[in-house]
Amino acid sequence: MPTDRWSYPWSSDALVPVSLLYAVLHAFVFVGLLGFARTGGAGGGRGGRTGIGVAMVGTALLLAAELASIPVADQRVDDTGAGLVGALFGVGTLLSAVGLLAAGVATAGAARWDGWRRFAPLATGIALMVLLVLVMTPALAAGVALYGIGLTAIGVAVSTQPAPAPVRSSGLAIQV
Repeated sequence: MPTDRWSYPWSSDALVPVSLLYAVLHAFVFVGLLGFARTGGAGGGRGGRTGIGVAMVGTALLLAAELASIPVADQRVDDTGAGLVGALFGVGTLLSAVGLLAAGVATAGAARWDGWRRFAPLATGIALMVLLVLVMTPALAAGVALYGIGLTAIGVAVSTQPAPAPVRSSGLAIQV
């Protein structure tokens, strides 16, 4: 397979099931982010809600990019169609990264999850930023693996502490 083809390292025929599988995986990530949003782990503030929403939009764009890869599989990477699909991957990854960073900062600050769970969304956002740097290098697979590990950590956090602790108060309470 020529390295200048969009489908590289797969043949254009092999890219079809690979892209469909990756699209399904992005759908699972989307559902997982929805589950994370519903836990309230990022607190009740605008930053957490917006961050998770932006990450979900980015993930939906990644799913769309996987599907858009199929018709451009035979194109050279510098052809217009392949370039547009590449841009869709870039925008989706950037939005996911920025969203997870914002949600991660909110989650760490809200302190509703205990221990490592509190930092899983932030670490995943950082992993996506690293992925953006590695995208044009042979280390791309390592960046994707870091992202996958981060997503797995969020999933484990959601499943092991689905109802985060209530927001801690300053100790002052008013009785009515």
